[in-house]
Amino acid sequence: MSENVDKIVEQIKGLTLLEAADLVKRLEEALGVSAAAATTVVAAGAGGGAAPAAAAEEQTEFSVVLTGIGANKINVIKAVREVTSLGLKEAKDLVDGAPKPIKEGVNKEEAETIKKKFTEAGATVEIK
Repeated sequence: MSENVDKIVEQIKGLTLLEAADLVKRLEEALGVSAAAATTVVAAGAGGGAAPAAAAEEQTEFSVVLTGIGANKINVIKAVREVTSLGLKEAKDLVDGAPKPIKEGVNKEEAETIKKKFTEAGATVEIK
């Protein structure tokens, strides 16, 4: 059985970054799971005796996710460029690909500031 796993690992090593991303996306769809959720579960499980409720209370890093662009796409693209260091094309691609994370690993205050900026631009965002 480990021989099969070794073969798969070797094949994955040979993939380009785009192919690996496509593989992850297809596995998520085929298996009905999310890779982000799996790493969160593994990280939470590695803590040992910590209760899930305690982990939720101690959250210090948040992700701001663009869920909808609203009617004024140009203002949303401008807001993305203000908040991130993305160029015009990358910001437009992020907005066109919504829902997408705008910024990850920020504190609660910065996440709220970003959410306010996007709400004013007419977009819909979630803080996770």
